[in-house]
Amino acid sequence: TAIDMLKMVITVFGKFKASFFEYKAKANAECPNNQWRMQNNAVFVRLDAFLERCHDIWDLTRTIMQFTKLAKIEVGGTKGKTLTTSVAQISFDFNTAVEAIKSVDYDIMDLDAKNFEDTYYEFRGRIKELERRLGSVITQGFDDCSTVTGRFKLLDSFDS
Repeated sequence: TAIDMLKMVITVFGKFKASFFEYKAKANAECPNNQWRMQNNAVFVRLDAFLERCHDIWDLTRTIMQFTKLAKIEVGGTKGKTLTTSVAQISFDFNTAVEAIKSVDYDIMDLDAKNFEDTYYEFRGRIKELERRLGSVITQGFDDCSTVTGRFKLLDSFDS
């Protein structure tokens, strides 16, 4: 999957950087009169920017996977219908936010596409607002439950 590929890229680049620093330290220890004089940020500036983009995309995909589950959630209890409608609206608003990301006219992995930072920042802002709304729905559902079992069922319905 895309998430597995992103994890692999992040892992490989992390190991690459670790190897670089390990061999730089060995070279400096073995040849103290001829140490590596290159600046680390000069070597890794582009790689670090790409890794940051990979982390952003990984976060984006995990968020999409989590919020996609909302489409199937039904809340029980006396306020169940109202809360289920609220969850459905949150899911709809989330899908709108995802469509905004999908419809960009640039490659999101292209580091020269500076628009991504603004688009991603706006997406994260929308997600934070949706998370607050979802928290409110869960709190109302908790208040509506009269038993501990009911509360566990409520939580379990959001973790399917």
